[in-house]
Amino acid sequence: MPVYEYSGLDGAGKATRGVVDAESSKAARARLRRTGVFVTDIREQVARATRGTGLNVEIDFKRYLQFITTRDVSTLTTQLSTLIGAHVPIADGLSALVDQADKEKLKVVLSQIKERVNEGMPLADAMAVHPHVFDELYVQMVRAGEKSGALSAVLVRLAKFIDSRVRLQGQVRSALAYPLLMTIMGSMILLGLFNFVIPRVRGMFASMGGEETLPLITKVVFFLGDLFTGWWWVIPIFLGLGTLGFRRWVATEGGRFRFDGFKLRAPIVGHLNRLIAVARFCRTLSTLLLSGVPILGALAIVEGTVGNKVIAKAIREAAVNIQEGQSVAAPLKASGEFPPLVTHMIAIGERTGELEKMLTVVADSYEEQVEASIGAITSLLAPLMIMIMGGIVFLVALGLLLPMTQLSQMIR
Repeated sequence: MPVYEYSGLDGAGKATRGVVDAESSKAARARLRRTGVFVTDIREQVARATRGTGLNVEIDFKRYLQFITTRDVSTLTTQLSTLIGAHVPIADGLSALVDQADKEKLKVVLSQIKERVNEGMPLADAMAVHPHVFDELYVQMVRAGEKSGALSAVLVRLAKFIDSRVRLQGQVRSALAYPLLMTIMGSMILLGLFNFVIPRVRGMFASMGGEETLPLITKVVFFLGDLFTGWWWVIPIFLGLGTLGFRRWVATEGGRFRFDGFKLRAPIVGHLNRLIAVARFCRTLSTLLLSGVPILGALAIVEGTVGNKVIAKAIREAAVNIQEGQSVAAPLKASGEFPPLVTHMIAIGERTGELEKMLTVVADSYEEQVEASIGAITSLLAPLMIMIMGGIVFLVALGLLLPMTQLSQMIR
């Protein structure tokens, strides 16, 4: 069903605007009129953020800056599960979500999904048309829920899974926020020293003809001052080329595999990266199995969502071995990428028929360890960044104070 963007006047005579889905612009006007809105302008909304052609093109910058976040997807999943649990038809539930959505992009996506559902398409297939909003994991779980007749329960489980993922991402961002702030503040202090203090001190020594006898640390400071003031444009070029080269290397299959392997074995953060990858593997696999997805299909989905090529290779090889009749735990243990606790708990779950429960227990345990590790790293990063930035400022100040001491002795 098309979506129309309108502007007009409400019953109190105040200007109002929004979007509404209807069969045609005439039906949209009639629907708005019944709600007490006098329409002054209405036009069909498309996914693009431009209208018109040539010199008459209109660019909606607000829509360019509007993003559908994971939190938005979690919220609509919870709302849709509530509506379906109350035996509201899917199409009617989607209509309610369209009316409640705050973002126009999300309204358009939900309206298109509703239109396809009305045409007889399954909800999972309608969502699969928008992979930038609903990833493969989401679509497969919804499809399993539709086939099993437990779509409401699957959506509740899916909303909890998305919330846990959002919470973990928020913890990682919070851990990086303070070190980033310290780096910015320290860089601003250094730029102030290099641009205003060092040139004056250097000019004073140059006028006295004593620049050749300066200490080595002072010469290094003066060199860095020249680099930051006269050749500052080289730094962003160098960083840009380095970043571009790194991205191209990581974009290759071999480069990404090596980099992901380094992330798992790097000092300090390597253990944390492994915890995050294993926790994601256990949580995703347990969620899929509880939703009725077959084990091989679930492993194929987890392989694409685990976020690490080394772990994904181990999962892919495990899936091949499972097809040949082996257990889940044996090939994962043979890969050497999963901690013994994980493979041991999976083996117990297979023997007792409670694999989903064991995976949930492991995921809960590892997510708690991730939270504790992030807290510990955060507590260490703050003083470490203070020491690093303070040490750099101290060396710069020392490079300026040593020649000042020599100058004072010469004057005496």
